[in-house]
Amino acid sequence: MTQQQLAEKVGIKFQQIQKYETGMNRVSASRLWDIADALEVPVAFFFEGLTEDDADPDAAKGERQRADILSDKEALELVRSYYAIPENQRRRLFELARVLSDVA
Repeated sequence: MTQQQLAEKVGIKFQQIQKYETGMNRVSASRLWDIADALEVPVAFFFEGLTEDDADPDAAKGERQRADILSDKEALELVRSYYAIPENQRRRLFELARVLSDVA
């Protein structure tokens, strides 16, 4: 089925189908339902074979970043030094770091 044929079945312009296909525009749940209906497949068809990491790429990216940080010698030294600071001072340093990161 061509993009034009799919667009006609769904009731939209083929350029919108192109935008969905390239990822330029997100597909709403109702539009996904319409596309599945036009293709005569269940909506679940579009999710077959996905893992949780595929479903939430931001979460997977966050996990990779945390793993990368813990393998960095400087970050590890910073964490060790941080926990060597007395707790009341550590709390104040933590709040300062939080404020500075919000400003950046």
